[in-house]
Amino acid sequence: MHKRTLDALGGAPLEGLRALVRVDFNVPLEGSEVTDDTRIRAVLPTLRWLRGHGARIILLSHLGRPKGKKDPAFTLRPVVAVLETHLGVPVTFLDDPRSEDALKTSRRLKRGEVAMVENTRFWPGEEANDAAFAKSLAALGDLYINDAFGSAHRAHASTEGVARHLRPAVAGFLMAKELEYLGGALATPARPFLAVIGGAKISGKIDVLEALLPRVDGILVGGAMACTFFLAMGLEVGTSLVEPDRVDLARALLTRGADKLVLPDGATIAQTLETGAPARDVKRDAIEPGWAMYDIDAVTQEHFAARIREAKTVVWNGPMGVFEKPPFDKGTIAVARAMADATQNGATTIVGGGDSAAAVVAAGVEDRVSHVSTGGGATLEFLEGKDLPGVTVLDDA
Repeated sequence: MHKRTLDALGGAPLEGLRALVRVDFNVPLEGSEVTDDTRIRAVLPTLRWLRGHGARIILLSHLGRPKGKKDPAFTLRPVVAVLETHLGVPVTFLDDPRSEDALKTSRRLKRGEVAMVENTRFWPGEEANDAAFAKSLAALGDLYINDAFGSAHRAHASTEGVARHLRPAVAGFLMAKELEYLGGALATPARPFLAVIGGAKISGKIDVLEALLPRVDGILVGGAMACTFFLAMGLEVGTSLVEPDRVDLARALLTRGADKLVLPDGATIAQTLETGAPARDVKRDAIEPGWAMYDIDAVTQEHFAARIREAKTVVWNGPMGVFEKPPFDKGTIAVARAMADATQNGATTIVGGGDSAAAVVAAGVEDRVSHVSTGGGATLEFLEGKDLPGVTVLDDA
């Protein structure tokens, strides 16, 4: 999927133009404090490049799920202060993108100045991808840049509709990086190509397992979803989280991908997740009634790490256990460190968003993998081979 990128526009034509940039500032808040500014920092290269080329910048983003109406709990105002600190310039706030005032302000901005529109999901036209709302957003810019990969799987007014009314429509540097790494992994992976898939439920990962099976050389399965596979194999799973309605599907996947699906050799089990509760490692056929699997065991950690270190392309999505609750973080940390080792060995390593991204940060290796994706659902849908509306609508390269 080759899309036109920001640097393809060159410098000269941008001088004085209004760049309407869709960013993903859907950041965690505690009260009015941003508790993690990773997503803000991720788009700074695009914003600095635009400022350096004399563009005037108008930013669009959503935050949370305010359900199409104004909700002070989801205002983007707290983000403005963080952005001002990073950019070192004041950021003008636009309360209503449809207003004459917003339009006038966008035209009055000087070269290199920045404005930010209030949470796009405060208007029902956003999620409905309403043409009139998209058109009012488009009126704020002279060109459109989408740098919000994490929202690219949504056909909303600010991610897809606006590009139908505003050209050129190109990928920002963050979006381009996502497409380069994820697209490259799927199109021309260096081999062995390994996927590491974890998390609680098979149901959320079925499509990605199905899509990756024919492409990869192996899929390492961890997390509670492994328990549904264990159940399909006729093993005792105790009180582990399983999806009984997915057992037949797990059995079918095992039959089809027998040579590629790699399940844990054993489990770290406990009777409860309460701090200090006794936990121990057992083989996968020795999980006892009344006990639950909360992580992959030490043997599996070694096994998975060895496989990862030997790979040349690794895509990882989903934790190996309840990693926010030690001692059940060991499997996930082991995978994160093995990813860093593989990178050092020359592999391309891609960490899918969400929990896996948090895990590489917790393991202190976020700078030692090739790419940490900013998408959660978008990353999964891309790996499933689905078209992402926010990408499809952009200009082709």
